[in-house]
Amino acid sequence: MSDKLKEIIDRQNSQQNSAIEQSDKIVQLVGFVIGEEEYAVPILSIQEIIKPIRWTRVPQTPQYILGVFNLRGSVIPLIDLRTKFGLKPKKHNEETRFIVMKDEDDVAGFVIDRLTMALRLKKSDIGPAPDTLAGDDSAIEGVGKLADKILTILKVNKLLERDF
Repeated sequence: MSDKLKEIIDRQNSQQNSAIEQSDKIVQLVGFVIGEEEYAVPILSIQEIIKPIRWTRVPQTPQYILGVFNLRGSVIPLIDLRTKFGLKPKKHNEETRFIVMKDEDDVAGFVIDRLTMALRLKKSDIGPAPDTLAGDDSAIEGVGKLADKILTILKVNKLLERDF
């Protein structure tokens, strides 16, 4: 192999490795608003985002469990994140969405006030959860820093835990 060809191949390998390293340093999230706060979850944990559909109330469940809904033959629990986070319930409007999240076999729908956008954050722009909330029991993965705001990154597996 000629020296020139070897140099070109080495340069291509170096560029590929650099691109892989860069992608490892980026986290892709979907942002949404509940109340006055902005939250985010990893994009790969989202099965789909839909406009509100009809659901059926299930008796003897916590107040934040609105009930269940049928999504293409699957019965999925519906959780109101406003109520779960201690906020007053709010009537659904044009911006209200159901965000269906999954973690392995666990799936649930969550009512959010408003969808914001898909985000790409550097891992270096994500700080740990506040000390008062740190630990395995917390639903907060960390705090992301955007140019003009801060958003709370949630642990999907904790949101999906059944405590009812």
